[in-house]
Amino acid sequence: MKIAYIGTYPPRECGIGTFTQNLALAMTGKNHQGEKIHKRLIIAMNDYDETYTYPPEVKLTIRQEQQADYLKAANFINSNGVDVCILEHEFGIFGGSGGVYVLPLLHHLKIPIIVTLHTILENPTYTEKAILKEICKMADSIVVMNQMAITFLTSIYDVPSKKINLIEHGVPDIQFDKKQSKTEFKLKKKKVLMTFGFIGRNKGIETVIKALPQIIKTHPEILYMVLGKTHPNVLRYSGEEYRNYLQLLIKNLKLQDHVLLLNEFIDETELFKYLSACDIYITPYINEAQITSGTLTYAMGAGCAVVSTPYWHAAELLQNGKGRLFNFNDPDDLAYTLNELLDNPDKLKEIQSKALKYGKGIKWPKIGEKYIDLAQDILKSTKKEILNEEGTIIDPLILPPFSLAHIKRLTDDTGIIQHAKFGIPNLKEGYCLDDNARALLMSLMAFNQKKNSLALELMPVYLSYIHYMQNEDGTFRNFLSFNRNFLDITGSEDSFGRTIWALGYLIGNAPNDAYYQNGKLVFFNAVPNFGKLKSIRSIANTIIGICYYLKSNPADEEMLSQLKNLSSKLVTHYEENSTEDWKWFENLLAYDNGILPLALLHATQILNDDYMQSVALEAMNFLTEQTFNNGYLSIIGNKKWYVKDQERSMFAQQPVDALAMVLMYYQAFLVTKDKEFLNKLFLSFMWFLGENDLRMSLYDFDTKGCCDGIENYGVNRNQGAESSLAYLISHLTVLKAYEKLYQTKEFKAANPSKIMVSS
Repeated sequence: MKIAYIGTYPPRECGIGTFTQNLALAMTGKNHQGEKIHKRLIIAMNDYDETYTYPPEVKLTIRQEQQADYLKAANFINSNGVDVCILEHEFGIFGGSGGVYVLPLLHHLKIPIIVTLHTILENPTYTEKAILKEICKMADSIVVMNQMAITFLTSIYDVPSKKINLIEHGVPDIQFDKKQSKTEFKLKKKKVLMTFGFIGRNKGIETVIKALPQIIKTHPEILYMVLGKTHPNVLRYSGEEYRNYLQLLIKNLKLQDHVLLLNEFIDETELFKYLSACDIYITPYINEAQITSGTLTYAMGAGCAVVSTPYWHAAELLQNGKGRLFNFNDPDDLAYTLNELLDNPDKLKEIQSKALKYGKGIKWPKIGEKYIDLAQDILKSTKKEILNEEGTIIDPLILPPFSLAHIKRLTDDTGIIQHAKFGIPNLKEGYCLDDNARALLMSLMAFNQKKNSLALELMPVYLSYIHYMQNEDGTFRNFLSFNRNFLDITGSEDSFGRTIWALGYLIGNAPNDAYYQNGKLVFFNAVPNFGKLKSIRSIANTIIGICYYLKSNPADEEMLSQLKNLSSKLVTHYEENSTEDWKWFENLLAYDNGILPLALLHATQILNDDYMQSVALEAMNFLTEQTFNNGYLSIIGNKKWYVKDQERSMFAQQPVDALAMVLMYYQAFLVTKDKEFLNKLFLSFMWFLGENDLRMSLYDFDTKGCCDGIENYGVNRNQGAESSLAYLISHLTVLKAYEKLYQTKEFKAANPSKIMVSS
């Protein structure tokens, strides 16, 4: 078996690195004949700009904040005959917001994945929770180190218990004689208290120092040793402020002869020699939120009597007399506990004996065997699922329940607020025509498809806004401040086109005559401006609006002429820019790209123009090739777009682009009856729910809104109108597509027991 390990690794000074090294050695050591049992391949995480001289087993490194490195690592693992991958997960060692960059890596792996979770937060941020849930979904098995971790995963992160395995933290199989160690360190006449590990304020070392004056009154032979460097993150942002504070505290309490701060990262052999000289090991952490402690496990493995605050791992591990607990930030309680043990050597030896017995069961060779058994079980029972592109994969049961809660939150009696700070309306940004046009379209769809009463209630607000923003010449203003002041004279052509789309749809789908007449009035006031449009996206949006109008008014020759004229302009753009390897309307792929083929597909339905249809499908196929290389939708980023013969932009991916793809594939299905377009439609929709470059859901299940996009640091958590409306229109389109699919003879024949699902 060949195993890949992803984590930090020595010589990087990091507890996770030591764990990764020990686990790899335990799983890939030699048998009694001296033969290697399994092969190992290490992918080491580098922090920031640091580099390290790694041993030969490290075959590749990942720079923490370089997203491309993560995908290179996935490709490297996939192409090197690896059977299973073990990821050591800890917040802070992976790049992006909350460590999001690790998600694409896991998604691209084609082998089973075991994830060891070193930290599980009881009160995670939205991003931390979303990332950990996604990691757990992609993992074939999850390893935790105590029962509390299992409780957190099942109750907070909704992880199935059958996926979770409890394998305790291993300890090195190293033993030293206590008397010899004390003699070597010249501690023969000392009672040694010890704390080791990276130093930071959360360690609570000052609690021990403050307790010492009460202890040395009766035990003047006490020496408290603190072994460990300041944590690199603490050093980066606060320097040695905490260590200086401890040194000043030691001086003020006149404890210079009783406290030793050793500022070193000690190797394991030397560490266990110190632990063997230790009489009582102390972990004085200042709060309970510590699910795993390697230092605590090491102390137990070395047979130390442990005294600790009741953080989660300690409270569980020290049960049944294996150690003693004292209250958080309570020097008096610690002094009482230590004096009691020091005054009763038999009690102290009993605790040491129980700790040593426990430690024998968690030596690394035994822990390695448990991981090997787990990996072999997974390989026997699990095969990585690969997307099957045959058949139709559209599944409405995956969709979250349809909700207009966030849209209602964003809407007042003027219109829909265009921006939000997280899920809260940002009134400072006011309103815009684009979003109110989208909101009108969405509310019409929601009422027609679901008879949603709230949609009907909100609909006149959006239509009134559109009417209010129309100028006498039929053009529209776009922006309105929160106090209802106009912020422009004439809005963009894009906002004009989107409004015509919504009005055209309204004319064909009005809930009653009042809406129909109002929409028709505004629509025809705008018609004189159709021929003046220059922006191809405005032209495309306007084409779609005209097509919806013509579906209910097919005899309108003047509007047919407008459609032919605008469609011809779009085709001309394609002919002027298209080349053998660039089948597109411009020399770049920018924003809202799917709208361009979508418009011609709509026009094809009305005009029955075969050449126009061929242009639309050719452009659509080109766009598909650029955005579906990895089996999921990877939107052209709006940061720099994708200029012909240059590098495409990955970030500032926006929900409206996903919406355009959903609508484009739906229309392609209506025109061609090819069900493969429904597969692409559904995959495009799943971009919202995590099938994207970051493997993060943009839909917020709490607020019922949609995040504003994918940035290089992670998900943009603001949930403005544009993004949330894009999600809802896409959601409704998926349901409509499923309904159309259900109506086909082939689907009915293949699924005789299927019933309609309304999400």
